[in-house]
Amino acid sequence: MDEVIILDETGINRALTRIAHEILETNKGVAGLALVGIRRGGDRLAAILERKICDIEGETVPLGAIDITMYRDDIGTRTDLKVGKTDIRFPVTGKKVILVDDVLFTGRSVRAAMDAVIDLGRPQSIQLAILIDRGHRELPIRPDYVGRNLPTAREEDVRVEFDAGEQPQCVRLIKNR
Repeated sequence: MDEVIILDETGINRALTRIAHEILETNKGVAGLALVGIRRGGDRLAAILERKICDIEGETVPLGAIDITMYRDDIGTRTDLKVGKTDIRFPVTGKKVILVDDVLFTGRSVRAAMDAVIDLGRPQSIQLAILIDRGHRELPIRPDYVGRNLPTAREEDVRVEFDAGEQPQCVRLIKNR
Protein backbone atom coordinates (compact mmCIF):
# COMPACT_ATOMS: atom_id res chain seq x y z
CA MET A 1 0.00 0.00 0.00
CA ASP A 2 1.50 3.33 -1.11
CA GLU A 3 0.48 6.66 0.42
CA VAL A 4 0.98 10.14 -0.99
CA ILE A 5 0.17 13.44 0.69
CA ILE A 6 -1.86 15.46 -1.81
CA LEU A 7 -2.39 18.60 0.28
CA ASP A 8 -0.61 19.68 3.43
CA GLU A 9 -2.04 21.96 6.11
CA THR A 10 -1.03 25.10 4.19
CA GLY A 11 -2.60 23.83 0.97
CA ILE A 12 -5.84 22.94 2.75
CA ASN A 13 -5.95 26.40 4.34
CA ARG A 14 -5.46 28.07 0.95
CA ALA A 15 -8.20 25.95 -0.62
CA LEU A 16 -10.67 26.73 2.18
CA THR A 17 -9.87 30.46 2.02
CA ARG A 18 -10.54 30.41 -1.74
CA ILE A 19 -13.81 28.50 -1.23
CA ALA A 20 -14.92 31.05 1.41
CA HIS A 21 -14.29 33.92 -1.04
CA GLU A 22 -16.10 32.08 -3.85
CA ILE A 23 -19.13 31.44 -1.61
CA LEU A 24 -19.30 35.14 -0.72
CA GLU A 25 -18.84 36.25 -4.32
CA THR A 26 -21.48 33.87 -5.70
CA ASN A 27 -24.00 34.76 -2.99
CA LYS A 28 -23.14 38.50 -2.87
CA GLY A 29 -22.30 38.39 0.84
CA VAL A 30 -23.69 36.52 3.83
CA ALA A 31 -27.37 37.49 3.67
CA GLY A 32 -29.49 34.35 3.89
CA LEU A 33 -26.50 31.98 4.00
CA ALA A 34 -26.18 28.96 6.29
CA LEU A 35 -23.41 26.36 6.41
CA VAL A 36 -24.24 22.70 7.09
CA GLY A 37 -21.41 20.22 7.39
CA ILE A 38 -21.89 16.53 6.75
CA ARG A 39 -20.79 14.66 9.88
CA ARG A 40 -17.33 13.11 10.20
CA GLY A 41 -15.36 15.54 8.06
CA GLY A 42 -17.63 18.08 6.46
CA ASP A 43 -18.80 19.42 9.82
CA ARG A 44 -15.22 20.26 10.81
CA LEU A 45 -14.55 21.95 7.47
CA ALA A 46 -17.84 23.90 7.71
CA ALA A 47 -16.72 25.32 11.07
CA ILE A 48 -13.46 26.50 9.49
CA LEU A 49 -15.33 28.04 6.54
CA GLU A 50 -17.66 29.82 8.96
CA ARG A 51 -14.67 31.40 10.75
CA LYS A 52 -13.09 32.41 7.43
CA ILE A 53 -16.34 33.97 6.19
CA CYS A 54 -16.70 35.84 9.48
CA ASP A 55 -13.12 37.12 9.20
CA ILE A 56 -13.78 38.36 5.65
CA GLU A 57 -17.27 39.84 6.14
CA GLY A 58 -17.29 40.65 9.86
CA GLU A 59 -20.55 38.71 10.26
CA THR A 60 -21.30 35.19 11.37
CA VAL A 61 -23.50 32.81 9.42
CA PRO A 62 -25.60 30.04 10.94
CA LEU A 63 -23.61 26.82 11.24
CA GLY A 64 -24.96 23.30 11.62
CA ALA A 65 -23.99 19.68 11.24
CA ILE A 66 -26.07 16.91 9.75
CA ASP A 67 -25.89 13.16 10.26
CA ILE A 68 -26.92 11.24 7.16
CA THR A 69 -26.87 7.69 8.53
CA MET A 70 -30.62 7.11 8.34
CA TYR A 71 -30.77 8.61 4.83
CA ARG A 72 -28.14 6.34 3.29
CA ASP A 73 -29.30 4.08 0.47
CA ASP A 74 -27.14 1.22 1.79
CA ILE A 75 -28.37 1.29 5.39
CA GLY A 76 -29.98 -2.15 5.08
CA THR A 77 -26.77 -3.77 3.88
CA ARG A 78 -24.31 -2.26 6.39
CA THR A 79 -23.94 -3.29 10.01
CA ASP A 80 -21.06 -0.94 10.83
CA LEU A 81 -23.05 2.31 10.69
CA LYS A 82 -23.51 4.37 13.85
CA VAL A 83 -26.22 6.98 14.04
CA GLY A 84 -24.77 10.37 14.92
CA LYS A 85 -26.36 13.65 15.88
CA THR A 86 -27.81 16.33 13.64
CA ASP A 87 -27.27 19.76 15.15
CA ILE A 88 -29.06 22.47 13.20
CA ARG A 89 -30.39 25.19 15.47
CA PHE A 90 -31.82 27.48 12.82
CA PRO A 91 -34.66 27.16 10.31
CA VAL A 92 -33.41 26.07 6.89
CA THR A 93 -36.53 27.32 5.14
CA GLY A 94 -35.65 30.22 2.87
CA LYS A 95 -31.90 29.89 3.48
CA LYS A 96 -29.16 29.42 0.91
CA VAL A 97 -27.71 26.28 2.48
CA ILE A 98 -24.10 25.47 1.71
CA LEU A 99 -23.56 21.74 2.28
CA VAL A 100 -19.92 21.05 3.15
CA ASP A 101 -18.09 17.73 2.90
CA ASP A 102 -14.48 16.65 2.80
CA VAL A 103 -14.36 14.21 -0.15
CA LEU A 104 -16.87 13.81 -2.99
CA PHE A 105 -16.85 10.38 -4.62
CA THR A 106 -20.05 8.72 -5.87
CA GLY A 107 -22.41 11.49 -4.74
CA ARG A 108 -24.52 9.18 -2.57
CA SER A 109 -23.60 10.91 0.71
CA VAL A 110 -24.51 14.28 -0.77
CA ARG A 111 -27.87 12.92 -1.96
CA ALA A 112 -28.53 11.64 1.56
CA ALA A 113 -27.55 15.02 3.03
CA MET A 114 -29.88 16.88 0.67
CA ASP A 115 -32.75 14.60 1.71
CA ALA A 116 -31.94 15.22 5.38
CA VAL A 117 -31.85 19.00 4.91
CA ILE A 118 -35.11 19.03 2.97
CA ASP A 119 -36.77 17.05 5.77
CA LEU A 120 -36.00 20.06 8.01
CA GLY A 121 -37.56 22.66 5.72
CA ARG A 122 -37.51 24.16 2.25
CA PRO A 123 -34.27 26.02 1.61
CA GLN A 124 -34.09 28.68 -1.08
CA SER A 125 -31.18 26.71 -2.55
CA ILE A 126 -28.64 24.05 -1.66
CA GLN A 127 -25.06 24.54 -2.83
CA LEU A 128 -22.19 22.12 -2.37
CA ALA A 129 -18.66 22.90 -1.13
CA ILE A 130 -16.12 20.08 -1.28
CA LEU A 131 -12.46 20.00 -0.31
CA ILE A 132 -11.57 17.10 -2.65
CA ASP A 133 -13.52 15.97 -5.72
CA ARG A 134 -12.22 12.57 -6.80
CA GLY A 135 -14.74 11.81 -9.55
CA HIS A 136 -16.53 8.48 -10.08
CA ARG A 137 -20.04 9.92 -9.69
CA GLU A 138 -22.96 7.48 -9.64
CA LEU A 139 -25.54 10.26 -9.32
CA PRO A 140 -25.88 13.55 -11.22
CA ILE A 141 -24.31 15.66 -8.46
CA ARG A 142 -21.77 18.41 -9.12
CA PRO A 143 -20.07 20.61 -6.51
CA ASP A 144 -20.37 24.39 -6.68
CA TYR A 145 -17.09 24.97 -4.82
CA VAL A 146 -14.07 22.65 -5.02
CA GLY A 147 -10.77 22.86 -3.18
CA ARG A 148 -9.02 20.40 -5.47
CA ASN A 149 -10.00 18.00 -8.24
CA LEU A 150 -8.14 14.74 -7.79
CA PRO A 151 -8.78 12.03 -10.38
CA THR A 152 -8.39 8.65 -8.69
CA ALA A 153 -8.82 4.98 -9.40
CA ARG A 154 -11.88 3.38 -7.81
CA GLU A 155 -9.75 1.16 -5.57
CA GLU A 156 -7.79 4.12 -4.19
CA ASP A 157 -8.86 5.93 -1.04
CA VAL A 158 -8.67 9.62 -0.15
CA ARG A 159 -8.61 10.69 3.49
CA VAL A 160 -8.62 14.10 5.09
CA GLU A 161 -6.76 13.75 8.37
CA PHE A 162 -7.52 16.01 11.33
CA ASP A 163 -5.56 16.68 14.51
CA ALA A 164 -7.06 16.47 18.01
CA GLY A 165 -8.08 20.13 17.75
CA GLU A 166 -10.27 19.38 14.70
CA GLN A 167 -7.86 21.14 12.32
CA PRO A 168 -7.17 19.44 8.98
CA GLN A 169 -3.55 18.33 8.74
CA CYS A 170 -3.32 16.74 5.31
CA VAL A 171 -5.13 15.01 2.49
CA ARG A 172 -3.72 11.57 1.88
CA LEU A 173 -4.15 9.41 -1.24
CA ILE A 174 -3.85 5.71 -0.43
CA LYS A 175 -3.08 3.45 -3.35
CA ASN A 176 -4.21 -0.07 -2.54
CA ARG A 177 -2.41 -2.79 -4.45
